[in-house]
Amino acid sequence: MRSIRRPVLAAAALTAVLALTATGCGPEGDNADAKPTQAAGQEAGGGDFKIPQDIQDKLREHGVDLDKWKNGEWKNWDRDKWLREAGEFINPIIKDFWDKDKIDKVKPPQDPSKPEDISEDQGKTDPEPSAVPAQAVKTPYTSTAPGVGLLLFSTPEGDSRCSATVVKDPAHPGKSNLVWTAAHCVHAGKNGGWYRNMMFVPNFNKTGGSAAELKGKPFEDRVPSGKWWADDMATSQQWIKAGGAVPGVPMAPYDYALMHVKSEQGTGGKSLEEMAGGAYEVDFNAPAMAKIPSLTAQGYPAEPPFDGAAQQQCTDKPTRLSMDAKKPTMYRIGCTMTGGSSGGPWFAKDASGKQVLISNMSMGPRPARWSAGPHLGPEAKTLFDNMSKKWASKQ
Repeated sequence: MRSIRRPVLAAAALTAVLALTATGCGPEGDNADAKPTQAAGQEAGGGDFKIPQDIQDKLREHGVDLDKWKNGEWKNWDRDKWLREAGEFINPIIKDFWDKDKIDKVKPPQDPSKPEDISEDQGKTDPEPSAVPAQAVKTPYTSTAPGVGLLLFSTPEGDSRCSATVVKDPAHPGKSNLVWTAAHCVHAGKNGGWYRNMMFVPNFNKTGGSAAELKGKPFEDRVPSGKWWADDMATSQQWIKAGGAVPGVPMAPYDYALMHVKSEQGTGGKSLEEMAGGAYEVDFNAPAMAKIPSLTAQGYPAEPPFDGAAQQQCTDKPTRLSMDAKKPTMYRIGCTMTGGSSGGPWFAKDASGKQVLISNMSMGPRPARWSAGPHLGPEAKTLFDNMSKKWASKQ
């Protein structure tokens, strides 16, 4: 993780704050040798990479070299050609791009409501919480944590990973194809654009265990509910305009994103929610933090002492972290999860005892001892509602 320049954050001097999975990773994840494989729109048996014509036309409008896209060439970052804005996300399926070897090797970067209900939290920062050791989530994930999974993507610096979650879609009850994660897992912020080869694996490594143990398991254990490629994406305008790894921390209160996905292999008409075995409601009206008895963060941390193979969780009573008195106050809990857990869900229990998503993993210090996530308010709800309405008449 990249260390953030040591800013004095509102109400507290928090030094060495890090994005848990910011942008980029080292040479080990380099995508330059990615081989062209069959993609959406390619005829069966064809040997050449092919992108559907309408997507080719959109890419050419932006001056994108399709051969470089195909071969995963990230050495020539051209900000003017990098797809940045909300309507520019393009992510054609490259079948089997994320094969067993690539999934096993990819690592996280080395770097880093109702307004009246939360008014008492605005601009407030509480004392740093005590570290809460992460604990392994019980298995199989298909039963204990259905819909939480691994998010894989390519950045200009190589392949990388985060965590993400299936969320309920009011337009398609019981049949959602929506996934929630962090903004910094999908978009580089002010100095870049959308990441590529964005694929979600719900219930990754469903029986848990170490990376060494995973090597001996069938590939189906890595992808028990299939591989799902993002075909639509939305994040906050605040992140697009001013976010990023360094100095993106001030935009962490807006570090959230939502994607619509489709299956790489086809599912016979079944949705992501049906294949994953579950989805979670997003609560955009969570009460003030003093009224929330506990939050549980889940994800796939991949930096030591974790290896990215098993899902972990932390449960703690949330406290307040203010980045800027003019921006929403963030949730903060004690947690030792490391890079790779970013974008993972933060759950609270509603009045009936059901888990609902109220935030996502965004940032924390190094070494890991606490984590922070954004409050999902009106901006996040608008983003969600627009995505749901856009796909209401289709799946």
